[in-house]
Amino acid sequence: MSAIPRKIYQPIAIALALGFVYFTVLAKLGSDWWHDENYSHGLLIPFVIAFIMWQERDRFASVSAQPAAWLGAVGVTISTLMLWAGTAGAELFVQRFSLVLMLASVAVYFFGVRLMRFVAVPLFLLLLAIPIPQIVFNKVAFPLQLFASRCAVAAMSFFSIPVLRQGNVIELMPLGATEPKKLAVVEACSGIRSLMTLVTLAVIYAYFTTPKVAQTSVCDSTAKVAQTSVCDSTLQSRKPSQTKVYATYAFWRSAILVVSAVPIAILTNAVRVSGTGVLAHYYGTRIADGFFHSFSGWVVYIAAALLLFATGWILDRFNGLFAGKSSARPSISQPRPRLSTAEGN
Repeated sequence: MSAIPRKIYQPIAIALALGFVYFTVLAKLGSDWWHDENYSHGLLIPFVIAFIMWQERDRFASVSAQPAAWLGAVGVTISTLMLWAGTAGAELFVQRFSLVLMLASVAVYFFGVRLMRFVAVPLFLLLLAIPIPQIVFNKVAFPLQLFASRCAVAAMSFFSIPVLRQGNVIELMPLGATEPKKLAVVEACSGIRSLMTLVTLAVIYAYFTTPKVAQTSVCDSTAKVAQTSVCDSTLQSRKPSQTKVYATYAFWRSAILVVSAVPIAILTNAVRVSGTGVLAHYYGTRIADGFFHSFSGWVVYIAAALLLFATGWILDRFNGLFAGKSSARPSISQPRPRLSTAEGN
């Protein structure tokens, strides 16, 4: 029996070692994804990361390994200390963040810094799926609750509905009621859940829809068969200018999409709370509970996702006005050079 190739057993051994060291961390993280609705999107993240890694397997294989042992060793040491400190202090976020740092450090140790360009998005998605510390969560959620309640009061005042707000509690008089009712904008209505999910969706959407620079491998192989420099001259004329334009556009398009997910999530949630407040005046505060509350949450999130997709569409159309169709979709619009019979021979 032949020996197992190193490129097979080495990744398996590293994965088993990391799984053993971070077993309790991964088990608790999976439990939080299953039980905490704020981070339930984390259940899909491993599958998304696996799909990205599989889709980009050819690009990973083409990266020449330039190990940075000292840099990777420093990262492994720091992540190990973070794991120890997080375990000793019962701080889950530190333990989980050390996992992300450990994965990055191992990649740098064996393959070098260049590989980080390809694994940055999977690592960032994993980081987004890690629950933030509760104290930070509350610092973010409560201002969002106040903003949503202010928007609801403004909307109800626009419709001449008498309303009184005390913090995140709205007091109103439903039609036909004999006493005022209170409508509390609780943490679940703050919009932080849709905010985290929409930012994650924005990263995935930006990654899979950002135009990629045309691959040179096809052209190179064609040039070898044809023994001509047509492909080489084309690439040389494009590389200094268009490749840089593609990279710049890809970066800013992704950044704008991820940043725009924040106001989209906040504003759509404010519209949801405002609509609930208006309907509570006509149909009673029970409208804020039960089926309507859950259904409106899904409708608003779908609307937010559509706004995010529309933002990407607008960016592509805006880029097309100035860069042309070839810059917007270089890998599709760039035709392959055709070889004549004489060249083929």
